[in-house]
Amino acid sequence: MLFGQKILDYWDDILRDLEELVAIPSVCGAPEGDFPFGKEPARALDKVIELSQKYGLKTKNIDYYAAHAEYGEGKENAIVMAHVDVVPAGEGWVTDPFCMEIKDGKAFGRGVADNKGAAIVALHCLRALKDAGIVGKRKLRVVFGSGEEVGMGDMKHYFSKEQLPDMGFTPDSSYGICNCEKGIMNFSVKGKNDSPLVLSFRAGTVVNAVPYKAVCEVACTEKEYEALSTMAANAEGSFELTRTAQGASIVSNGRASHAAWPENGKNAASYLCKLLEDQFGEERLGTFLRFIRKKIGLTTDGSLLGIQMSDEPSGPLTFNLGLVNIEDGQCSLTVDIRYPATKKGSDIAEILRRETEAFGLAFQLVSDAAPLYLPKDSKLITLLSDAYRDVTGEECEIFSMGGGTYARQMHGNGVAFGPTFANQEDSRAHNSNEQIELEYFKRHAQICLEAMYRMLTAD
Repeated sequence: MLFGQKILDYWDDILRDLEELVAIPSVCGAPEGDFPFGKEPARALDKVIELSQKYGLKTKNIDYYAAHAEYGEGKENAIVMAHVDVVPAGEGWVTDPFCMEIKDGKAFGRGVADNKGAAIVALHCLRALKDAGIVGKRKLRVVFGSGEEVGMGDMKHYFSKEQLPDMGFTPDSSYGICNCEKGIMNFSVKGKNDSPLVLSFRAGTVVNAVPYKAVCEVACTEKEYEALSTMAANAEGSFELTRTAQGASIVSNGRASHAAWPENGKNAASYLCKLLEDQFGEERLGTFLRFIRKKIGLTTDGSLLGIQMSDEPSGPLTFNLGLVNIEDGQCSLTVDIRYPATKKGSDIAEILRRETEAFGLAFQLVSDAAPLYLPKDSKLITLLSDAYRDVTGEECEIFSMGGGTYARQMHGNGVAFGPTFANQEDSRAHNSNEQIELEYFKRHAQICLEAMYRMLTAD
């Protein structure tokens, strides 16, 4: 019997502990005292530390940025990295997002798939190794982050104080093994609102998700409102209009998706901008919204800004207009870009700066996380591939993706590995009704334990 199968002995405990962790609405917020991401992510760290200590594991809290549970001894350090923070719940849930519910063989709740489910499984894998008294060749840690969804500054702080890994993986993607992660760039554009039409505009909750809703207030006459109503009823997109004292309030309804796959969503902000231009003309939009229409439009590849590109290891660049805000005469937008591993972020940023400033708007590079790339024949990938094959009986695919995971924080010694499978139902991570299919979740748990066993004991 493979060692990984032992995780099934802990299954009831896994579901109970996951339910307790999901109940903590650990959305990152402003710093509060000793809590760099707010009280709720700190509460989630306290919970996993409490559970780890309950199961007899050594723990350490690193300034509420991250924490780890540890088993084994040795100079080398193998790690599994997961995160306990989540994106906002948003709208459209059929269950309470912070009360895990199991029905029809699935568990529903914010974080069950991204990434609390995998975090709890990894904790119990470490527990299973300790309970079995496995003697390894190195330390094995499960590292719990609390700021993954807001830029991964948690891991920068963690590794400024803790040992770097010799090998590791993060179960925050899908199977098989992601050996290539695109670069992740965020940039903002700001300017004055010179539109005689648009009074306010709000879209998006986080930059790394396609906005599912946008709301705009416009100044227009009764006749223009009637024409707008007719246009909205027949336009591409889904709109709700309300007559106001100054003109109209417009709600645009889209479809959320992770920013790594913006083509799977429907950007409510982009469609609302198109409706405004189609009805009122580009001049009344003002400079800022005219920039969105001409340089972003409905595209998700950056082509209108001249940054469309692709490479063999990682595929095409993706472009997500994640946040838009017009209020009190000021305009701002923020974009999430995932760019190919062989390209330079600095080259892309320079093009974006030039195109933005040509419109008379201000460009700011918010962040630029370099790509990750490990050769397919590396020791770690071979180890993980063998664990996957021996548990599932199938060969492990090696792939690239646009998603950004903790793997890029492992200084070239880690990859993304699991927890979802290609043939299972969409987990709806970063969307309403986030879910995991429990049979697939069990399979992941067995692979995770087998992989952790091999990382602990490998020569």
